[in-house]
Amino acid sequence: MRAVVQRVHHASVTVSAQVCSSIGQGLLVYLGVERDDGEHDVAYMVDKLRHMRVFEDSAGQMNLDVTQFGGQMLIVSAFTVQADVRRGRRPSFDLAAPTDRAVILYGLVCEGLRNKGVQIEKGSFGNHMAVDARNDGPICILMDSRRLF
Repeated sequence: MRAVVQRVHHASVTVSAQVCSSIGQGLLVYLGVERDDGEHDVAYMVDKLRHMRVFEDSAGQMNLDVTQFGGQMLIVSAFTVQADVRRGRRPSFDLAAPTDRAVILYGLVCEGLRNKGVQIEKGSFGNHMAVDARNDGPICILMDSRRLF
């Protein structure tokens, strides 16, 4: 499982000209599920996302996690996070999980974060989404549950 995590001032998802979700300050997470991902990968992502300290404390140091800061998360399914561009010019998505598997694991990550007290909003799984975000920092972090990077 991979994620691109951005600290944002605000973010929203629009589908068919309708805003379907939005957050204020917090984290925008593009989550990509790999075909061999399972419960261990879900647990890793939930723990890392919940406790990642990327918000500034009173001393200006990045010491606060999203709940300590009082922020929210917008979790957007994005199979393209699993893209492999090492060969040729067209990305390969061979490692991305099939839709039926990905929707389950994406849902488990969202549920796990909610159960840990994170206020989350979700993208619209499987739909073409317009994501609007105003990055803060910019802080942009790559995560991989297999710790490949």
